Amino acid sequence: MGSSSVSEIDVRTIVPQERHLQIFGRLDALRAGEALQIVNDHDPVPLRLQLESRAPGQFQWAYLQSGPDLWRVQISKLETARSKAESEDSCCSGGACCG
Repeated sequence: MGSSSVSEIDVRTIVPQERHLQIFGRLDALRAGEALQIVNDHDPVPLRLQLESRAPGQFQWAYLQSGPDLWRVQISKLETARSKAESEDSCCSGGACCG
C-alpha cells in the first residue's frame, strides 16, 4: 500500500463529542485498499467496538504504536465479498452495456 492511499487524522485536536463522527466520515469515504491512521492520546477501544458493530468485516485494525502517551492505529478498508461479486458480475465488467 503506497503512502498516497493512507491519510491521517489526529483526534487529539478534535472536540471529544465530534471525534467518532469525523472518523466515521473519513472511513466511509475510503475505497477498498485505502487506509486511515488515527493518532490519539488513549487506546481507541470504544471506536474499534463501534466500527466492528457498524461495519463487520469491512475494515482491518492494526496498532502501529500502543502508548503509553500516544496511540497510532491504522484502519484499512477491505474489499468485501459483495464488492468483489458486484465488480465481477456487473454487465459493465465486460463492456457489454457500458455504451
